[in-house]
Amino acid sequence: MAALRTLLGNKDGIDMENSANNENKPMVSIIVPIYNAEEALARCIDSILGQDYRDFELMLIDDGSKDGSPAICDSYGEKDSRVKVIHKPNSGVSDTRNLGLKLARGRYIQFVDSDDWISHDATAELVEACETYHCDMAICDFYRVVGKRVQQKGNIDAEGVFSREEYAGYMMDDPADFYYGVLWNKLYRRDIIEAHGISMNPQVSWCEDFMFNLEYVIHAKTFTAVQKPLYYYVKTKGSLVSQSMSIPKLIRMKAAVFEYYNRFYKNVFSEEEYQKARIKVYGFLIDGAGDGFSPVESSAKLPDSSKKLCEELIFDKGMAGAWYRYGKMFLKLTETAAMRYDVGSDEIRLLMCIEGLKDTYTRAELADMLDLGLGGLTKCLTTLSLKKLIRYKDVVPSDRDYSLLAPHTLSFEFLPASRPLMEELHGAEDKLKEICLSKLSEAEKKQFVEMLEKVHGTVNDYLQG
Repeated sequence: MAALRTLLGNKDGIDMENSANNENKPMVSIIVPIYNAEEALARCIDSILGQDYRDFELMLIDDGSKDGSPAICDSYGEKDSRVKVIHKPNSGVSDTRNLGLKLARGRYIQFVDSDDWISHDATAELVEACETYHCDMAICDFYRVVGKRVQQKGNIDAEGVFSREEYAGYMMDDPADFYYGVLWNKLYRRDIIEAHGISMNPQVSWCEDFMFNLEYVIHAKTFTAVQKPLYYYVKTKGSLVSQSMSIPKLIRMKAAVFEYYNRFYKNVFSEEEYQKARIKVYGFLIDGAGDGFSPVESSAKLPDSSKKLCEELIFDKGMAGAWYRYGKMFLKLTETAAMRYDVGSDEIRLLMCIEGLKDTYTRAELADMLDLGLGGLTKCLTTLSLKKLIRYKDVVPSDRDYSLLAPHTLSFEFLPASRPLMEELHGAEDKLKEICLSKLSEAEKKQFVEMLEKVHGTVNDYLQG
């Protein structure tokens, strides 16, 4: 059935497609501004329509795209009555979002960028948080995606409800984080936006998201945080340095944002509280003084395994080359898991080692297995324990006299939080085997395994001899 086309006034030349005229208002309006996004657009839309939560309208707003994006939007509008497609002349992302806010009918507003995607429970988690605590805004953790690398980002660990002053206090400690600055990891109440005329400023192309959030926080009273990554942010956007913007215009724009930020805290805090916090406020202003600085850009570094490989060792046929190659393969295959759970390669090696242990071992024996040293082993054990991935304890030998001489051994217990991580590590282990054997025939694989078992037996005999 062809989508219903409705012209929203000839003045702007806006064409909106709506497959049905549904009088029932949805709980959430999800706004997706789109401009030349054909490569990633289907992934974004599929992630939204495939959610567990169903009570929403999806507003695909095409900002005059020149590629295949309009046709992709139309195809989804034909198939799903929740999809509202709006075609408009190109005027920028701020204008596009403002149009979405004007046409939205939901109780809550959620933003998604066209080259990103969301988890299957994103909207459900945000709505549940707002409804449970009767909050004006919910904010959540997210994943930062760079190529095949994924890193979890979050900031607020507090649970339950907190006030405007408490939220502003959290933000003051790290305002330059995407967590606070962007629109897409938050759920907003539409009535607050409409009552106070909150909108994006089309004249500002630096920190426009951040300024919208500051304005919203001024008028909101209660907040809550979801300590769970629900959004996948794809790092592809360019910085101001790469944009054709004159230095004088950039300076004027930054000055306006800085002044707005300063006034925000003067409005939120009492004069006495503001004077105490003024150093932190000015810290944001100083940090933003450099060219190209973005107050919503993450400064997190990627892990060392992302650095350029050493070609000399890659092609070396000796023992050093073999160790290097397999070590790099291991790091690359477990890199995503390491970033997601904020653990290093040594902690991952330890997890895989203790999972395969059949007997108990002393600290010295474990340190020798992993070539870590006692200090390195203790650091890994502490990290895994603090992250509630494992529980370990020293085991005293049962023989009372013998215990005076024998060193204590360690026993381990994997905690529930470790299960998804271990599943990823097992997948990486399978992938490593698959890569190593990918160019062998089935007969060659069988022969290789038999030869490898003989080699292992020979090495074991030598070490025990």
